Amino acid sequence: MPQQLTLDIRPEQNPTLENFIAGANVELVARLRALAQPKAYEAVYLWGPPGCGRSHLLRATRAAADAAGRRVVLVAGEEAGAELPCPPDGLLIVDDADRLDGVAQVALFRAFNSARLAGLALLLSGTAPPLELQLREDLRTRIGQAIVYQVKPLSDEEKAATLQSQASQRGLRVDDEVIGYMLRHTPRDLPSLMAVLDELDRASLERKRPVTVPLLKEMLNNFNRTPKSS
Repeated sequence: MPQQLTLDIRPEQNPTLENFIAGANVELVARLRALAQPKAYEAVYLWGPPGCGRSHLLRATRAAADAAGRRVVLVAGEEAGAELPCPPDGLLIVDDADRLDGVAQVALFRAFNSARLAGLALLLSGTAPPLELQLREDLRTRIGQAIVYQVKPLSDEEKAATLQSQASQRGLRVDDEVIGYMLRHTPRDLPSLMAVLDELDRASLERKRPVTVPLLKEMLNNFNRTPKSS
């Protein structure tokens, strides 16, 4: 069983489409890059479990739209209300659409109905495919008519290659044995793995020790023993 490791460290990089590790999601990233450009109506829905990179992709698309001069609004599903911003010729992004309450679901349905005439593009995300969303039937149907992508997780080989690449950029030597241990004993989503690598880099510098499995075990044990702050 992987250890339940909680790290407060997060990567410092702002999310962009360029620093997203695409893996099997190359077509999706290309679609989002095109969506960020000022153009007519289009609706895209992407789904996947927590940690798959959905939120990274939405925020990266918002940044790309800003850079391209397209008006863009990003709304978290649980924070949406009776009115959703719908800038003409702009891009409305709704993260966690499956968390919309009843009033916000009506607002998103109205946005779908007016989007084509207004030249508004829609980018939505959720944890499940359209047919499994616990939403109003009419809204679920609209989402099902969008271009739908599943955000596919990286394979272990792709995660290992990414970690090796990141370590190399820092001048950090990390053996395959260390990476294998990380994949078996820490949370397996890429942000968590990168956080572990961050802490390994720090521990190696502070203790003047090479990155080895014993150092990794020691670090994990220290985190497991550290009381969580209230």
